[in-house]
Amino acid sequence: MSTKRELLRDPQRGKIAGVCAGLSDYFNMELWLVRIIFVSAVLLTGGPLFVVAYIAAWFILDKKEPTSAYKTNSTNYGDPLEVKFKVWQKGEPPRRALQDLKERLTRVDTRLQNIERYVTSTEFTVSREINKL
Repeated sequence: MSTKRELLRDPQRGKIAGVCAGLSDYFNMELWLVRIIFVSAVLLTGGPLFVVAYIAAWFILDKKEPTSAYKTNSTNYGDPLEVKFKVWQKGEPPRRALQDLKERLTRVDTRLQNIERYVTSTEFTVSREINKL
């Protein structure tokens, strides 16, 4: 059963008009990530296009209706039972998130070393020459 998603502004979670908060709900992304993407886009492109788009969205998009899950003086938004899969989404300390990233990069580095070892081996060269025949 799929539910229809609507793009709505969320002024309760928003800093200015709730456009970024609405986009984060619509695309199921973290709010801080949407804000960073928007600010980066404004800074890297000179800004007028994205600023005009933000203002247009402010006037065009409807407001999201307040729900009981939102608390005006709290940052605890959304479904408390929502499952977070990555360490940095679980609210784990930054040290644990850094350790997880380090482990993942170590695995990638090991795989790259194995690939490089194979590509530079005589076995790869012979295999490539056989495939050319």
